[in-house]
Parts: sequence; structure tokens; C-alpha cells
Amino acid sequence: MKRVLITLGGNAILPVRGTGTFEEQCAVTRATMQPIARLIRDGAEVVLSHGNGPIVGNILIRNEAARDQIPPMPLDVCGADSQGGIGYMMQQSLQNELRRVGLGDRPVVTIVTQVVVDERDPAFRRPTKPIGPFYAEDRARLLAKEKGWTIVEDAGRGYRRVVPSPKPLEVVEIAAIRQIVEDGGVAIAAGGGGIPVSRQWDGSLHGVEAVIDKDLASSLLARLLGCQTLVIVTGVDRVALRYGKPDQRELERATPDELQGWMEEGHFPPGSMGPKIQAAIEFVRGGGREVVITSPERLTEALEGKTGTLVARA
Repeated sequence: MKRVLITLGGNAILPVRGTGTFEEQCAVTRATMQPIARLIRDGAEVVLSHGNGPIVGNILIRNEAARDQIPPMPLDVCGADSQGGIGYMMQQSLQNELRRVGLGDRPVVTIVTQVVVDERDPAFRRPTKPIGPFYAEDRARLLAKEKGWTIVEDAGRGYRRVVPSPKPLEVVEIAAIRQIVEDGGVAIAAGGGGIPVSRQWDGSLHGVEAVIDKDLASSLLARLLGCQTLVIVTGVDRVALRYGKPDQRELERATPDELQGWMEEGHFPPGSMGPKIQAAIEFVRGGGREVVITSPERLTEALEGKTGTLVARA
């Protein structure tokens, strides 16, 4: 039986030009779950992960808006909140779709997932990941002083907080996730890249102020679960070289070595396609069979091999 991890980008839940209402998010999520339910019906073991970018940003904006009435929560707690809320939408939508295809008794479980990072990771010395609302300069400087935040000016739109994006090392709840999958259930795990935690000298865990890239975390999770296929659902039908230029070239198939070379040439920027390409390289080199990269609208066709970019060994 084929074991597949599908990781959904934020646009598969909250479109860039969407209204942001809960009803819209549910409708988009339902549409995304339809091909996944059919894949499960056809015999695949499926694990799901997801991004949380727009939604955790909204949680942070609520933090700021209500700061005089409710104490703001730290970033790791905001990440946990987003895992629960997005997981709930995905879980319920998939349960309903599974019922429609005759699998109403199939368990679907959301796991609030912690992912261990190393506090000595160089990323902690160079925070780069923008999160949360835009601030006026005076407010930004006050927050930087009060909270020790790193604040940067963002393309003339205001000032934003930036946080580290360290490498994921360990999935704390891996045994529980594996058990759910082996028992025939569908696990939704490592949402938003997981809640970043640090393991202390005595083995205890504590949350850290960081954001883990969800594609790198999903690649790690897929390898730990022995998945044959990793599917990265993003905003484009296929990966492209010279993206957005007149001589853009879409990739139907590539090897990890080819992707590595193109990445070193600068084709996949760190802020967009870069982490997805790195996740694909790590998955295949780490023992996975293949990676498929495509858009939510083309997911069914990509799973049938009709579109998307396939990454596999030569």
C-alpha cells in the first residue's frame, strides 16, 4: 500500500485574494479534500500537513488589537492555536468527503505537533521570517525595546517583526502519528511546520520564538513515517526556471541533483520556492521515492501523473 504525505500551502485554505471569512476557508478546504478522499478510497495511506501563514498572522493581529484587554500569547502558543483551528477545518471536511465515498468510519485525527529545533542554529542569530502585522515606526521601536524583538522595515509598507526559521530536527509526537497511520487512520500533523520547541539538558521541552518552514518539516515527517511520496501543494501548477520571465521554462520532471544545481544558480529564491525545492531534495535523497509539486486545482491530475513537477532519482 502506498503511503503519501500531502502538505497544503496556505492558499489551499485561505486564498491570497480571499475574504478571510471562516465560511470561505471551509469552502476552499472542502474542495481541496475531495481528491484526497478519493485517493484514500483507492487504497493509499495518507498523512496531511499544512501551512499556517495567513492564519497565524491574523492571530497575531488579534493579539495586538486586544493587547489592552487580554495578555498577548507567545508565538509558539499562536502556532498551536493555528494548528487546532486549521486542523479542525481539514479534519471535518475530510470526514465529510470520506463519508461521501463510502469511508465514513475512517478516523481522521489532528495532532498538535511539537518539532524540536536547536537553539544554537545559526538562524537564531539572523532572524529573517516576517510575521504578524505592520507597525508604525514609533510603535515598532517601542516593541523592539520592550520585547527584544527584531524589527525591519518592509518594502515601504511599515515595520514588521522578523523571527528565526531554524531547521526541524525531531518530531516529538512521531510515535503517536505513526500509530494512527498504521491503524488505518488519517493523521493531520506538523501544521505550520510544527510548534518550535527546544529540548533542554534534562530532556524537558519549552517553546521558542521561531517559525519552522512547513515544507522542510513535512519532508522530515514523511521520511520518519517511511512515505514513498511527498506531495507539496502550492500556488503554481509546476515548478519553473526563470519564473515570470519571457523565457520561463516549466519543469515536468527533475532529479535532486538537477534541482540542487538550479538552486545554486539562484532560480528558487529562499522566500518562495526555495524551501519547497530543498524539502524535495532532502526527501528523495533521504530514501523517499518521489515528490510531486503542484497547485490545489491540479492535485487530482498531478496524482495521476498528468501535470505537476515530479522529482525523483534519475
